[in-house]
Amino acid sequence: MPKIKTSKTAAKRFKVTGKGKLLYCSTRLNHLMMKKRSSRRRRLMMGGQVVGGEARKVRRLIPGVSAGVR
Repeated sequence: MPKIKTSKTAAKRFKVTGKGKLLYCSTRLNHLMMKKRSSRRRRLMMGGQVVGGEARKVRRLIPGVSAGVR
């Protein structure tokens, strides 16, 4: 049986915390920044957490990482 391959695109876009939560960085932060309100820019800088069924899909793409394993 072949090895399970990690999706390199998913590995670059998502970060797994020590407790197994999946974090992502917001998009739209590199281009045309002057026309965006400062409050919107601050909100975009925060990023967010992947939850629910989307988290399950992302975990399948990054097989070497599982929740709670350190």
